[in-house]
Amino acid sequence: MNQHKMIITQYNPKYAEQTVAMWRNSKEQAIGQKEIHSFENHLYFLNHILSEQFQIDLALIDEKVVGMIAYNEREISQLYIHIDYQGIGIGHTLLDKVKAHSSGRLTLYTFEVNEKAQRFYEKHGFEIIGRGHENEENLADIQYEWISK
Repeated sequence: MNQHKMIITQYNPKYAEQTVAMWRNSKEQAIGQKEIHSFENHLYFLNHILSEQFQIDLALIDEKVVGMIAYNEREISQLYIHIDYQGIGIGHTLLDKVKAHSSGRLTLYTFEVNEKAQRFYEKHGFEIIGRGHENEENLADIQYEWISK
């Protein structure tokens, strides 16, 4: 990342296919199961449902989508980093921006099988406040909360 400048920008549909491909690959690696929705349905969800309910920011390096976050002032709905770009600060940068624009309290869910995400969120001040939220993947999950100090 040092030789390439990362840009954080508001989601633009011209990045839809890259975003969905990155999201699906990252999620599949994190939870060990294939995405249940078709690529086309995932595109529709991104462009017509998620983008209507949440602000979406992308992390770009050389016009390549390397991260995405969907959020509002109280909740993070999605946070995914390209599998080849994890561990270099992209998630931290996206999370810091969302924290700065939050109400001072954020909640999110992550899957119990995604131990890497759990370590990431706990390292960034999130604490477990619940377990067992229902999801379409039928996986146990954890609800986290961050409160500004």
